[in-house]
Amino acid sequence: MAIKQKDMQGGWVDVNLMMMTDYIFIVGRTWWAVNGSDLLWARLTRQIWGRTHLTYATWRDEYVYHHRTSLNFRVQRYVHSTLHFDPSEVAEPVGLICRCLTLSDRFLVCGFADGTVRLFDLLTLLHVNTFRPHPGGGLGLHPRAVSGIVISEPRLVFATLDGDIHVAMIDGGAQLRRAHMGDVVSDGALVDFAGCDRWWVGLYAGVPGRAFHIWDGDSEELVFVGGTLTDPESVRGWHMLTELTQFVARVRVTGHESAVACTSTRAIAIHLRDQGVILDRHRYRRGLIVTATDANAESYIVVDTRGLAVVRRVETGEEVCRRFTVRGASQGRVMGCMNLGYALMCVGGVTDIWDVERGEYLYSLAERMGEVTAIVANERYVAAYCSDAAMIHLWDFGAQ
Repeated sequence: MAIKQKDMQGGWVDVNLMMMTDYIFIVGRTWWAVNGSDLLWARLTRQIWGRTHLTYATWRDEYVYHHRTSLNFRVQRYVHSTLHFDPSEVAEPVGLICRCLTLSDRFLVCGFADGTVRLFDLLTLLHVNTFRPHPGGGLGLHPRAVSGIVISEPRLVFATLDGDIHVAMIDGGAQLRRAHMGDVVSDGALVDFAGCDRWWVGLYAGVPGRAFHIWDGDSEELVFVGGTLTDPESVRGWHMLTELTQFVARVRVTGHESAVACTSTRAIAIHLRDQGVILDRHRYRRGLIVTATDANAESYIVVDTRGLAVVRRVETGEEVCRRFTVRGASQGRVMGCMNLGYALMCVGGVTDIWDVERGEYLYSLAERMGEVTAIVANERYVAAYCSDAAMIHLWDFGAQ
């Protein structure tokens, strides 16, 4: 029943309408005040998209761009390209095996089995620089194979299986230098390497009790050595020096000064500042597909040998969404990666995309590939290396 009252001229006015009009005015005035607050947009952009550097005119523009880019992932809106390098500069066939990929907003970096690291500009899609580690001896056939890469602009940091860590300037303005000399006999093989501006993390296999090495990324000082995660994988760790087809373990750094690592049976999360304190651990009786593991700032994904995928919060271990099944995982190798909202799983050259908040299958990328040896994603790009054609596929989901 409508409630009415007399106005100042003696007429009757609907009170509900008056209240609604006042409410709309108040909300509208508040909305325009909020919409114009760049400080608020900056906070939202940082909390939702993890962005701390402004690349557009305002923080509102920054937020809108990342929101639209994330939507592009969901609705399959992208531009596909291929990136190439001169194969004549490769001396041996092993030099065409890409072992890892790393993305930033501006660059894609590829690490190869002969120790070569190639830098591509994502704006021009051109190969702009090549870095090679200092020549040396080492155990096995492939001690210089690249284990992992960290882009910490203006620096580029990469590690090799023999444990050496090299630092270069992205613009090529300074000579490549060795920041850490590895010791395979004491530490084992450096099977994976990851990091951020603040921390570098090496995951080793071959010597018991020395699985994790943590460096301060600013001072380049080694601050922690320990952990038993890869102790059961010691023999396989040594085999990596001669058999590059094996993937023993994987490590990824998240946005909370923590890292996630897995082997074929276990996954753990550790704190980096607190020198390897374990935050969460899980054992998987049916085994894990190491190459399908990845992490974003908040969560990580693992896939077992049946193809069952689980997404967990890094700090609590709680499951983020319902479990889902990766198609074809039991028949072939799965190469996986994830960003803040989506997981990508490549099996047999077909790449499926999943919403990691809902556990919902979305679609498959239209482009088919041969054997994929590395795949990576950030909030705008997806890149994959196809070893059959020695070609890099790049998908750009950036808002136009």
